Amino acid sequence: MYSSKRGFTPTLTLASLRKVFLRKTMPKLVSGFTLIELLVVIAIIGILAGIVLASLGGARTGGKDAKRISEVRQIQYALELYYGRYATYPSCLYSGTPAGCTGNAALSSAVGGMPSVPTGYTYASRGSAAACNSYHLGISLEVASNQVLKGDKDSAVTTLCNANSPADFEGTSAVAAGAPCNATAGVAQGQPSPTETCYDVTP
Repeated sequence: MYSSKRGFTPTLTLASLRKVFLRKTMPKLVSGFTLIELLVVIAIIGILAGIVLASLGGARTGGKDAKRISEVRQIQYALELYYGRYATYPSCLYSGTPAGCTGNAALSSAVGGMPSVPTGYTYASRGSAAACNSYHLGISLEVASNQVLKGDKDSAVTTLCNANSPADFEGTSAVAAGAPCNATAGVAQGQPSPTETCYDVTP
């Protein structure tokens, strides 16, 4: 080491040189995460990401059902416009479905502003002796526990007003989301072991 006392000549030793060299060349130790800590953090991030994705998936599904319900109400509004103009309900929703339903007999031809719903919605024009004084409209939902299914009509198959109407369906039918409701009755929501997915309305 250097001797800094007054009257003495500083001297260098091998030990002092080694200390100076190590002080200038050795990097300072930096504390960091251990492998276990990193794995724990990665696992937590993965769990949180899974929860967020599951929540988003449920929100998307609920959003699709909300859109379907909204479109049912739009179609009902158009049906009432039709009834106000012709004093009867249309035989079908879309011209050519079935083939004999054309012109003003179809809602899409007679009333503007129909929602753009080419598939999925099930419609039957009800009545007797060509008097179409009622209808049955439905769509299957993705969320079977949706509360609207407990308050819908759950109407059974009945008489059609004419041969140009599509076949009627069971309001408690259980089908895949977005598929047409069918003539097979299921168990209504609110009952034990419910299977109903069809949301149906009548006037």
